[in-house]
Amino acid sequence: MSLRRLFGKTMMCVMLGASLVVGVATPALADRDDRCRRDIRKAEQNLEKALRKHGERSRQAEQRRRQLEEVRERCHMRDRDHDRDHDRDRDQH
Repeated sequence: MSLRRLFGKTMMCVMLGASLVVGVATPALADRDDRCRRDIRKAEQNLEKALRKHGERSRQAEQRRRQLEEVRERCHMRDRDHDRDHDRDRDQH
């Protein structure tokens, strides 16, 4: 087997492996983003419900505001952690 053919087969294997990694990671990120959007929307709905039922300055509305902020912060932290991990992986290569 010539060196050129060996190099070609090696590159084909590398490209196949890379496409598998990207193909597996992308749905996981999309699921995480969908979950965050769903959680934020649910927290917003809970806040709107508390505002209508108990008033803007009620204890229940304040609790729902805190919950909404917690959900937003949790999603923001996930994004930031993912970006940091992605940058670290890229720096190692």
